[in-house]
Amino acid sequence: MAEFEKLALMVSDSAKAQEVAQEFQSLTDWVSPEDADTVVVVGGDGFMLQTLHAMLDHGNVKPVYGVNLGTVGFLMNRYRGADKVLQRLEKARGLAVAPLCMEATTQEGQVHTFCAINEVSLLRETRQTAKIEILVDGKTRIEELVADGVLVATPAGSTAYNLSANGPILPLDSQLLALPPISAFRPRRWRGAILPDRAKVTFRINEPSKRPVAAVADQKEVRDVAEVHVEIARDSELTLLFDKGHALDDRIVAEQFVV
Repeated sequence: MAEFEKLALMVSDSAKAQEVAQEFQSLTDWVSPEDADTVVVVGGDGFMLQTLHAMLDHGNVKPVYGVNLGTVGFLMNRYRGADKVLQRLEKARGLAVAPLCMEATTQEGQVHTFCAINEVSLLRETRQTAKIEILVDGKTRIEELVADGVLVATPAGSTAYNLSANGPILPLDSQLLALPPISAFRPRRWRGAILPDRAKVTFRINEPSKRPVAAVADQKEVRDVAEVHVEIARDSELTLLFDKGHALDDRIVAEQFVV
């Protein structure tokens, strides 16, 4: 267990996670996340995303092993009792996940930069549909998308909001990004695009004062945006640890056969 000598424990505030917190507390001498070389996260996908974002925000990225005590647990490993977690951790394999970087400029000229592990979404703020110009690598691809919004999803996030928006499921090692519209009105036949993950996507809001749009990087929202740039943040790569045969890429394949 050489590479996992210093372990930190993060437990969700949910009632279910708190019920088993003591089982985990007694397993080993846990250290703080700052001093750890690996972090064990007990909770659901939402708490996992919070933990990963906190690491990104503080520049303190460590491999993370999740134990699911939430609902879906797509980013987590199955809970099978606390007593075997350390042995499972020794055998776990790591998967690299590169987040998106969103740079959003508001109508007032303020610039906000956030990371997104699942997706960056642009959403209309009022009853008025959004009108959005879409550029890929500086070239206009859609002059005006009239829709509720649009999003860019990573492979890791392709089974989340992207799938609900009828976007494609992407294998984790595909080096692709999904770009689906959200309830498109015009062009009606456009169903979105699949882009190489080296692509840089820019969204420009048309008639922003009449048709305000918010940009959301996972859980962080910027309202009244004028322009949004999205690209992969390769310098902020995350490592998720999974049990053998129960990894995120296996689940992404399985999700395509759910009926």
